[in-house]
Amino acid sequence: MKKILYSLSLLLIALASCRKDPAVVPEESEQVTGSSDAMSFFLLNEGNMNMNKASLDKFEASSGTYRRNIFEATNPEVIRGLGDVGNDIKVYGSKLYIVVNISNKVEVLDLRTARRINKIDIQNCRYITFDAGKAYVSSYEGTVGNANKAEGSVVRIDTATLRIEASTRVGRQPEEMAIVGRKLYVANSGGYDPTHYERSVSVIDLESFQELKRIDVAENLHRVRADKYGDIYVSSRGDYYGTPSKLSVIDTGTEQVKKVFDISTSNIWIDDDLAYVYSLEWDYTNQRNAIHYSLINVRNETLVADNFIKDGTDKAITKPFGIAVDPKTKDIYVSDAKDYLSPGTLYCFDKNGIKKWSVLTGDIPAHLAFIPNN
Repeated sequence: MKKILYSLSLLLIALASCRKDPAVVPEESEQVTGSSDAMSFFLLNEGNMNMNKASLDKFEASSGTYRRNIFEATNPEVIRGLGDVGNDIKVYGSKLYIVVNISNKVEVLDLRTARRINKIDIQNCRYITFDAGKAYVSSYEGTVGNANKAEGSVVRIDTATLRIEASTRVGRQPEEMAIVGRKLYVANSGGYDPTHYERSVSVIDLESFQELKRIDVAENLHRVRADKYGDIYVSSRGDYYGTPSKLSVIDTGTEQVKKVFDISTSNIWIDDDLAYVYSLEWDYTNQRNAIHYSLINVRNETLVADNFIKDGTDKAITKPFGIAVDPKTKDIYVSDAKDYLSPGTLYCFDKNGIKKWSVLTGDIPAHLAFIPNN
């Protein structure tokens, strides 16, 4: 009898080990406030590192339908679903591009159906931006946490063929990018080496696809946003101890830092003349997270409000992790990652900072991409 039970146990173990993929997570949906004026969007949930829980949600504005887990439901044949750590999402043309960092890939989906068109392999990829039929992806290169990797790169992809055309070197652990004119500005972080953070923004000529220079800015750079006046706003994370996070403004005409806002910046979204900023920063003195929301007028480069959420809902947001502004209605979206391990919440505020609705999301809701109405 013991031999039979032992053999049965081995068989069950063998059968379990043959299973290559977990069960597909079903799509869920719920109704929130709909609007024919608002823009629909995709929301990318990062999912905690090494837990393979990145997921894709979609908000259909006209009907007010919020759909969760649409990637797995639409692409059940893709083993392990979307992958490990969804780091960026953008719409370009008729396609949706999703950068999945630890899974070392860019997923390319049909914008209408969310069906996979292609998968592009890029080592330790981070963020994506577009110009003139090309996609540009920042890459840490090397393995996660490898501080010995000398430099990162930006990879250029042809959006018609979805093939990698070229790559060019930048600083260590490059993050977000912005294009102004025919130049690409890349924030270098050096984030794998806390003893030697990077301080520079790489300037790349898009015609030659070569780095022209590096602009000294601040320690451990991250976010980059361009306004309509030829300036770019670059956030620095500091060293998390003595050197605080701040927000720098670079004049792309002179390629010099023209102004520094001494406000902690985790994320920024620029819409017309307004920059919406939030920060989530650990306060070592009080041993808790310090959260701030700010509003900047980019036309005259002044801080116009110290909180753009006006109804007190900010007190309910535990860990703000994403932000976006609807360019049509000016609705403000702020996501809450909560404990980083369980489903988050997406909040929608009107242009005056008053809550309109909220909805449950996937784990670590972080990146939002609006869908053009046409």
